[in-house]
Amino acid sequence: MKRNKLVCDCEVIHEAVVKRVRKTMPKEEVFYDLADLYKMFSDSTRIRILWALFREEMCVCDIAVLLGMTKSAISHQLRALRLSNLVKYDKRGKEVYYFLADSHVKDIFEKGLEHIHE
Repeated sequence: MKRNKLVCDCEVIHEAVVKRVRKTMPKEEVFYDLADLYKMFSDSTRIRILWALFREEMCVCDIAVLLGMTKSAISHQLRALRLSNLVKYDKRGKEVYYFLADSHVKDIFEKGLEHIHE
């Protein structure tokens, strides 16, 4: 059985293409930040928390019950999400309610779901 290899065997460099892409390429730090952002989406617990917050703002206790986890475990994940600017919180008396940080997080989540359902 012969397999098709997706390898470029040419020796031609398309300089104009490389130049155009290089001109618009962000700095290396931007790619590191983007990779760190996507790492937050690589954990199923964090994804489930984001999904819940995509639906409605919730407190730690509610999220813990929803996901069948301890408040401590949920708080740990919320901290990571908060430090990545994916969620924010609002303290109301003794209760703290979490919600998605902005519409970009909602868009990322929607696009991800849309992609996997194609």
